[in-house]
Amino acid sequence: FQVQSENKKTIWNSEEVPEGSEFDDTWDPREKPEYEILFKQHVGTEDVFFGMTGKDPSTACCEDIVIKIKLPETKYSDITLDIQDKVLDLRTPKKKLLLHLPYPVNSKEGRARFLSEEEVLEVTLRVSRKLDFINFS
Repeated sequence: FQVQSENKKTIWNSEEVPEGSEFDDTWDPREKPEYEILFKQHVGTEDVFFGMTGKDPSTACCEDIVIKIKLPETKYSDITLDIQDKVLDLRTPKKKLLLHLPYPVNSKEGRARFLSEEEVLEVTLRVSRKLDFINFS
């Protein structure tokens, strides 16, 4: 088995390197903030009372991922956030978080807000899934 490469001196192909590995810098001394991953799904009365759409409480039926990151003693202007399809990269002067997401997301249609009273950054990302018998919209 031999991998064809554009450049003869490279030892791996660019498709073999996982997305987000360019952000892995283990030498960075900043601490990792506390975070929480929540899953959100949109349900109506036909789901709650009748079960007509086949949705269940599992993450396979969720449309959004909500990530809550605690950032004490941080100002909104100090936050740098970069979201790829499978990676969330957050950096502040004191904290650094590289998070590989559990599902691929639509990185262009995310939303973030900083709750200054709670010192929490809340990032909401739309999960991008293949259409199947559960996720048909």
